[in-house]
Amino acid sequence: MAADFVDGNAFNFEQGQRARKLFAAVVLAALDDAIADDKKYGNGPEQIARWARSRDGREVLSCAGIDPNERVVSGLMAFVGNGVRTSVALSREESERRSQAEAA
Repeated sequence: MAADFVDGNAFNFEQGQRARKLFAAVVLAALDDAIADDKKYGNGPEQIARWARSRDGREVLSCAGIDPNERVVSGLMAFVGNGVRTSVALSREESERRSQAEAA
């Protein structure tokens, strides 16, 4: 009986982790969309801020495990302002290049 309880908890935890990853992917897609808007129209940071402050944006951020506060909104705006797509920013090569640039 106790083994079933542990298995059930482990399964529920794993499902929760999968759901958080799914919502995190939505956040990354929103960032990429805002970066594209910034390159096209010059309003990317404002777009991501509007989304992050909206009811849906706050819900998605919360489900991704991110506290939807103003500090987070500022960070999202700064990220979009940098103009580096999320796939590039998350790659190992980009982080190595940045650390080398900071060391120089």
